[in-house]
Parts: sequence; structure tokens; C-alpha cells
Amino acid sequence: MQRTIKAIQKTYAVQAMLGLLGVLVGAVVGVLDVGFGKGLLYVSSLRTLHPWMFLPFLPLAGVLIAACYRRFGGKSSKGMNLVFAAGHGEEAEIPLRLIPLVVGSTWLTHLFGGSAGREGVAVQIGATVSHWVGRHLSIQDASRIFLVVGMSEGFAGLFQTPFAAILFGMEVLAAKELRSEALIPTLTASITAAMVSHRLGLEKFTVALTDSVPLDAVTLLKLTVLGVVFGVVGGLFAWLLKQAKQWAANFWQNPLMRIAVMGVGLSIAFLLLGQGRYSGLGTNLIEACFAQQPIYAWDWALKLLLTVLTLAAGFQGGEVTPLFSIGACLGSVLAGLVGLPVPVAAALGYAAVFGGASNTLLAPMLIGAEVFGFSYLPCFFVVCAVAYVFNANQCIYPLQRRKSEEESQP
Repeated sequence: MQRTIKAIQKTYAVQAMLGLLGVLVGAVVGVLDVGFGKGLLYVSSLRTLHPWMFLPFLPLAGVLIAACYRRFGGKSSKGMNLVFAAGHGEEAEIPLRLIPLVVGSTWLTHLFGGSAGREGVAVQIGATVSHWVGRHLSIQDASRIFLVVGMSEGFAGLFQTPFAAILFGMEVLAAKELRSEALIPTLTASITAAMVSHRLGLEKFTVALTDSVPLDAVTLLKLTVLGVVFGVVGGLFAWLLKQAKQWAANFWQNPLMRIAVMGVGLSIAFLLLGQGRYSGLGTNLIEACFAQQPIYAWDWALKLLLTVLTLAAGFQGGEVTPLFSIGACLGSVLAGLVGLPVPVAAALGYAAVFGGASNTLLAPMLIGAEVFGFSYLPCFFVVCAVAYVFNANQCIYPLQRRKSEEESQP
């Protein structure tokens, strides 16, 4: 009996210590997220104001990015794949130089008009810092626990959606499995990172929806239809990204040549298609969806295609914010067809296309609720659950493990 009590006390003490460490690393990562996020907003605003000064030079920026990774990258060149490999215990270390490399190259990508996101950078920042901390702790499996912590706090600090971030970090490494041992430090780290970034002035995107959506049989059918479409589009994005990366790497084995040639084509496309309308994060399209500004039937498709090509070429960033943009635009287009208010359909697409592409179930539901209001959580639950089923088991993170794969590991 005494041994049982001592074991329980030890477990509680370890969890308390992990929770406190979560606060510390969450604060550090929150500060780093602010620096990255504010820098990204600045370079994005420069490009928006002067598209002809920057978009033509996208290929040169790409060559500089590829050259820096070739010269200084080492293992860091693997990016998110390195993070996932460390999470699966296949890599022992994430070099700290990954942070300046991925931050600087993402700023260059956005300054010169590439269509990319930002969550990949935030997740890599958090994972690098927290994994380094975990490696120096004499606690069983601490490095892998803090890898999950880092992914969550990085996401939370950037988007200020801490509850979705907690589930994202715990879901995304292994689909259909939550890493409950990391729950306490992930909780404290994510909330801390979100609070710190908010206090330091990093803006959070929120929209207060006002339309009433009764959950009757007809509405549930409409939500199901939307969920199917959003899941298919999310899965399509992930599949196309994988195929495009393989095709580009096979066609141009030299990464400098690949990013230069594809950069020329992308630069021309961005200039001709709205002078940068599809460049950057896609927040301009998201804002248009909720401000009754023009959204064209092809906006979502062009944003999807140009994001896939940007990332396949070797430009840096992430996928999540463009996925938010793709989903919001697609939802706006489908709203009239299914008979739902445009803002509601756009919000549902915002969350569900991300869920379909990342092969996550709970995180997109919480993102929808944290951004658009918890009163709409039942709608997000239905749409995101259906999207999760109909995404063809695709994922933007190729090293994500399904539960069966996780169980087969020694």
C-alpha cells in the first residue's frame, strides 16, 4: 500500500514539474512566435503595397533560400519531417540553427510573393526549443513528450487558439491516437504561449458570426454534404502536394535549379493573376469572405494550386493558413448551393479543409469554435467529422503515423 501511495505521489510530482516547465518553455516560444509573426506581417504588407517591386524577384529569393539550406542546413533541411522523425524517436536531435533558417527563408518567401503559410515555422520553433529542453531532463521519454508540447505551443502562440493547439499537437504525430502523457505540460505551455503572444501585441484573427443555424434534419444534411466536399478537397490538397514534391524533385534534382525555374513560372502567375491576389498567407481572401467583398468561384482552386507549387518548388512556410483560405473561399462559393449563410459556410470550410488536409479530427473543431464562436461548435463537429472520414486518409505531413503503424513499431 505504501509503495502504491509513493508511486502516485511521484507521478503527481513529475506532472507538476512538467506543468511548470510547460509554462517556462511556453513563454519562450510565445516571445519567439511574436518576433516571427510581426516580421511576417511587416514583409507581407511591403509586398502588398509594392507587388511589382517584389514579385518579379521571387526566383532570386528562392535561389538564396536553397543556397542557405544547402550551405548551412544539414539535418535542418528536413524541416517538419525532422520534427516528426524526432517525435517518433528516429532522430535524437533537432539542431537549434533550424530556427533562424526557417524564419529567414519564410520571410523571404512571403516578401517576394510565394503562396505559403506560417504554422510550419511556428511548430518547428516550438518543437526545436522544447525538444532541446526535454533532452536535458532525466525523465523517461521527456524529449518526445516535449516534442508534442513544442508543436502545440508553437501553434498556440502564433494563432492564439490554445485549446485547438493542444489537440493539434497531440493528434498530429499519430492519427487516431492522443498522447495523454503530454497533456499537462502541453496544456500549460499552449495557454502560456497564447497569453504571451497576445500580451506582446500579436494579432489574433476572430470573426463574430451572428447567423442562426438550427440543427434540424435538413441542416444536418447540408452540413454532411459540405463535410464531404471539404474532406475531399483537403485530401486532394495533401495528395497533390506529395505528388508535386516528388515530381519536382525527380524532374530537377538540383534544388537550386528547381526553385529557380519554378520560381520564374510562379512569379509570372502571381503577377498575371491579380498582381499578388494569391500570394502570401491568403488572409486577404479570408477577410474578403467575411467582409462581403468579391470572392470568385475559382479563388479556392487557384490558391490551392499555387500553394502546392510554391511548396513543391522548395519555398518555405507552411500549409495551414492557405488551407484556411482555400476552405473559406470554397465555403463562400458553396453557401448559395446548399442554402446556408455565406459567413457560416465560409467558417465551416475554414476549419474542415484544414482538418481534411492535416488528417486531424478534434483540432479543427476547436479552431472553428475558438475563431468563430463556441455556439457553432455542433456545426463544426458535424462538418469536421465528415471531412475527417472523407479525406481518403491523406495528410500534409507525410511522416504522420496512423494508429496501426504506431502499434507495429518496436
